[in-house]
Amino acid sequence: MLDLNQFFKLTIEKNASDLHLIPGYPPSLRIEGEIHFFNSSFSPLEEKELEVAFFSLLNEEQKQILLTNRELDFSKEYEENRFRVNLYYTKNGLSGSFRLIPKKIRTLEELNLPTSLYKVCDLTSGFVLVTGPTSQGKSTTLAVLINTINLKYPYHILTIEDPIEYVYPKGLSIISQRELYSHTYSWNKALKSALREDPDVIFIGEMRDYETISLALTAAETGHLVFSTLHTNSAPETIDRIIDAFPSHQQNQIRIQLASVLKMVIVQKLLPQTSGFSRIPAVEILVNSSAVATLIREGKTHLLPGVLETEEKEESILFEKYLAKLYQRGLITKNTAFSYAIRPKELEKFILR
Repeated sequence: MLDLNQFFKLTIEKNASDLHLIPGYPPSLRIEGEIHFFNSSFSPLEEKELEVAFFSLLNEEQKQILLTNRELDFSKEYEENRFRVNLYYTKNGLSGSFRLIPKKIRTLEELNLPTSLYKVCDLTSGFVLVTGPTSQGKSTTLAVLINTINLKYPYHILTIEDPIEYVYPKGLSIISQRELYSHTYSWNKALKSALREDPDVIFIGEMRDYETISLALTAAETGHLVFSTLHTNSAPETIDRIIDAFPSHQQNQIRIQLASVLKMVIVQKLLPQTSGFSRIPAVEILVNSSAVATLIREGKTHLLPGVLETEEKEESILFEKYLAKLYQRGLITKNTAFSYAIRPKELEKFILR
């Protein structure tokens, strides 16, 4: 049988973020954002050998879920390391994507993220969102924030994840980590149950529908600090995505509710550094000031970029302004800045003036 452990070992040795095993291709790794094939000693993988190897990782219930849904998320431990695994069917057969989860939860300083983000760790209630495309470090940033709370306050932290990624060290808090399908059968059931489990902090791995979003908002409104994530590219888009998830007749009420409980939106993307050896995060930060809350309530999210640009004293910052700062420090090239910009015209203003 194909030995998956050899691939896990190489992924760790190469400090890769992801391992891909797809029939018809040699094993491949994502290193610093780029795909690299294993050396020439590995031939293209065969469909049958991969299927046998993947099924050896699963229990009977997971096998049935995979065969029914044609995809499956779970976590896998290997020599004190953890992988987030997604198995999925393609025209070539059963394939696997393995995300390596670092053993150590780092700090914002180590991740080159603004230390102003720590301010959300001192909140006792509200809604904090970390958003951005896939594979941009959202889970890592959230783990830093949650672990900071864990080490600082005697709280009950409850997480609902698909699957569990980071495992938190012993701190002042107690932490209940629940994995979808292993410890609960749906986001909604877990969230409804969470409110009866005496949590101070709730982390929701993903908000996939309006009921989950509604329960998250209610949890924040009833005195809990709620963290979650969305796949959105900007702070205004994040606000719109939440509101648009609801039927039109509920949207005005949701605007009012969101304006009340939202504390911060952090949009994050990883950019190649000028050195070419690593990636650096670029962020857009929306702090819910009175001006922001008014625009959310009035449905004027198209005006939020202006607030992001002018409210730096509130520690909000427009993505393009952050890109310009990275460029001016020599950390990214001008081409990189423009290729990742959400609003290129705004970037021109900051870089060329």
